[in-house]
Amino acid sequence: MTAALSDRIPLLLLPGLLNDAELWRDQIADLADIADCHVGDLTGGTRMQAVVTQVLADAPPRFALAGFSLGGFVAQEIVRTAPQRVLRLALLDTSFHAESPERAAQRRSQQASVRLPGRFHGFGDALMRSYVDVSRVDDHALIQRVRDMTARLGADVFLQQSALERRDGHDVLARYRDPLLILCGANDRITPLSISQEMQALAPHARLTVLPDCGHLAPMEKPAEVSAALRGWLTAEV
Repeated sequence: MTAALSDRIPLLLLPGLLNDAELWRDQIADLADIADCHVGDLTGGTRMQAVVTQVLADAPPRFALAGFSLGGFVAQEIVRTAPQRVLRLALLDTSFHAESPERAAQRRSQQASVRLPGRFHGFGDALMRSYVDVSRVDDHALIQRVRDMTARLGADVFLQQSALERRDGHDVLARYRDPLLILCGANDRITPLSISQEMQALAPHARLTVLPDCGHLAPMEKPAEVSAALRGWLTAEV
């Protein structure tokens, strides 16, 4: 039986670049018995603090916080800004490193291509192969879900989110003491597993969950496994 709303833990889910609530579709359904899920809107501007302010304004007073990819950087900024509101933290397929000059240059190149005339298609074929595990590149239902989501958000959101500063998060992880889940696809090519291992080294009490045969889009590629990991994290004693 589903628990009463007042008995469920508020769970704030933060999507990644060009992602919306569709990213978390399965987790919202799978965790409905224990979590009152809210999906943060990360489309509110080109400055990280403006996005954080808007997310916090729309969030419950206190909440468990899970951030995927770009949402992981936003989550780390929320912990800096309002630590008293965060009950526990989950970081999925994300990083804590400030953006490298190489990655910044790549992002500028992507931004320039988006500004060219023509219809915005979100993730092209080459980029999609970087986002999902090689075993899923011919999964047409999954690929279409991703394409529909990125196209729905569009070029303006891509440009806004690409401009957000990704700050170094060593300080957040080193200080964090509440339940912490770090999750990564074993074959994530966007934020490789080695980064998640570095994160756990900074926060040894964290649980590191590695999903085999999974790329960057873990919540969509391995929905049941991600839901199970989040359930264990949500129910872990403080």
